[in-house]
Amino acid sequence: MDQEVIRLQEITRHFKVGTEVVKALRSITLSIAKSDFVALMGPSGSGKSTLMNILGCLDTPTSGHYFLNGTDVSQLHDNDLAQIRNKEIGFIFQTFNLLPRSTALENVMLPLIYAGRNKHERLEGAKKALENVGLADRMTHKPNELSGGQRQRVATARALVNNPSIILADEPTGNLDSITSNEIMSLLDDIHRAGNTIILVTHEEDIARHARRIIRLIDGKIASDEINEKYRPNVR
Repeated sequence: MDQEVIRLQEITRHFKVGTEVVKALRSITLSIAKSDFVALMGPSGSGKSTLMNILGCLDTPTSGHYFLNGTDVSQLHDNDLAQIRNKEIGFIFQTFNLLPRSTALENVMLPLIYAGRNKHERLEGAKKALENVGLADRMTHKPNELSGGQRQRVATARALVNNPSIILADEPTGNLDSITSNEIMSLLDDIHRAGNTIILVTHEEDIARHARRIIRLIDGKIASDEINEKYRPNVR
């Protein structure tokens, strides 16, 4: 795990609220290696959501540099950022963000449509991604015909379908019961075992313990960046 996939240099993010300037991130410097599993933690207002938005190219920093696979994406324009997001980043959200009138297969095919893949590639890629998350028998079901855990598995398949450089999981178990949460985290463990880089935002300590490294933010700064002593490499 020594090949660097993410490097942040002195990242700040300021927001203007009326006449006040809110300093959401204050000089964040951070490096994440390929195939690492990192949990971002912190209380409300600590800056973890702002940092996740920057890592996901959903927002740009006020100052500083963000290198993703060696490319400085910190000052790119919206169209370029959209291309980077679709190619390099897979998102898993707390609220699933699935299209309600589309089947599981159609939802997973979406990133491949944006990537310009032909119909055969889209179909085969989406089928394989759903098979990989254990939903081979649910491909034609719509979100309202699936359980919460199954919907999150569809969202995970969609995040993986483009073989992205990083998976960003924002409170992926936040809307799930404890049993289903364990199933989703076991799935993320498997995804990490396959060599994927995962960055997980959570406020739950037991969820964060799945990660190799835990970074805690307070007041827009990194308060601690430690190797998780309870982490065990996933070897079968």
